[in-house]
This record gives sequence, C-alpha cells and structure tokens, in this order.
Amino acid sequence: MISLAQVTKNYETPAGEFPALCGIDLEITAGELVAIVGKSGSGKSTLLNLIAGIDRPSFGKVMVAGTSVGELGENRLAAWRGKNIGLVFQFFQLMPTLTAAENVMLAMDFVGKVSPSERRQRALALMEQTGVARHANKLPSTLSGGEQQRVAIARALANDPPLLLADEPTGNLDSQTGAAVFAIFASLTRNGKTVLIVTHERDLAVKFSRTVELVDGALAQSSGEEHQ
Repeated sequence: MISLAQVTKNYETPAGEFPALCGIDLEITAGELVAIVGKSGSGKSTLLNLIAGIDRPSFGKVMVAGTSVGELGENRLAAWRGKNIGLVFQFFQLMPTLTAAENVMLAMDFVGKVSPSERRQRALALMEQTGVARHANKLPSTLSGGEQQRVAIARALANDPPLLLADEPTGNLDSQTGAAVFAIFASLTRNGKTVLIVTHERDLAVKFSRTVELVDGALAQSSGEEHQ
C-alpha cells in the first residue's frame, strides 16, 4: 500500500535549511494498523503529510497504492487524494454551520464518487458504523469531543478510501473515549482498510500491529510484532 524510498524533506528557515525527514525507507502493506510515534518535532506529521500528498519530498519517492504521489500535478493530486486517502485530525475540523450528516456528505460532494441521491443514505450508514447516527441532524458544537471525532472518521470514510491517515486523533480526548475511537480504527483494518495513526500515547501504541518510531527525522525503530 505504501512504499517510501530514501524520502527526505528539508524546510527553509531563517536559520538555514532544516531537515525534517532524513532518508526514510518504509514499507506498509494493505490492512495494517500502524502507529507512528516519536517526540514532538521528530517528523511524524511531516511523514503523514508526504504520504497524503499534502507536502512533497525534497528527495526520494513516495508510492501509495501504486501511484508516485510526489509526481502528480496539483489538480490530479487533489482528485487522487479524494479517492484514496481519508484524513482524520486531532481537532476534528468539522464545518460548524453544517450538521454532522452534512459534514460527511460534503466530502462526497467534493469527489463525486457517490451519486447525489445516495449521499445522505451513505452518510447515515457510516455514522451508524461509527456510533453517531443519532446525532445526524445536530451541529458539531452540540456534540462531545468523542462524538465529533466519530463524525470526522465517518467523513474520512465517505469516499471509501483504501487508506486512512490520522494525526493525533485521540490527543484531544479522555483515555476512555480515545480507546473507543481507537477501536473503530482497529475494526476498519479488519475490513481491509490500511490505517496509519500518529500518536504520542505509547499506552495506545502497543495495541497496533506495528509501531514505527522516528527520532530527529530518522527511522529509529519499526516493530512488527503483533500485540494483543
């Protein structure tokens, strides 16, 4: 599903060039549930952004589902991302003036993969899957953090992407709610999705099928043991 070959990302700063990632080689197969861990500034979010095509590598190649992401033009990249990547963020990023169901449907509107007549039904089915269907007609501000994150996961699944990328999706939730949200991600991999989650919560990371650790932009560890 994902193949990174000598991926390097440098940023220009007032103090000079800053290497955010240094020569990353990484292979992730379909159906894996992978935690990306490391201290703040280690390059975790940069790695996720390169895989999503939100940013481009300075050197090296990022392949996702057989596509060289860094070589796509902006228009093709946006269309590719809409069909292949589901994104989940720490602070939910829901549109405040839209209902929960409308937030999920909005992702379908952008991509056009689901016909207009089927969008609401699909949104409700996804919200049922993530446990928030009863909140379909409520605004995000009336929902708890855990409920908003469940809506955000439903939105990420709107166009049935093979890959979900989540950046600290439980970082704004209490431990019990975070564990429930994690369980949704785990169930998705059992249904064939590939899920990468950036997390600083090591207690949660041990539940993943694999943990990738970054230290100062370099790959320090990739544990492939199954955890119970």
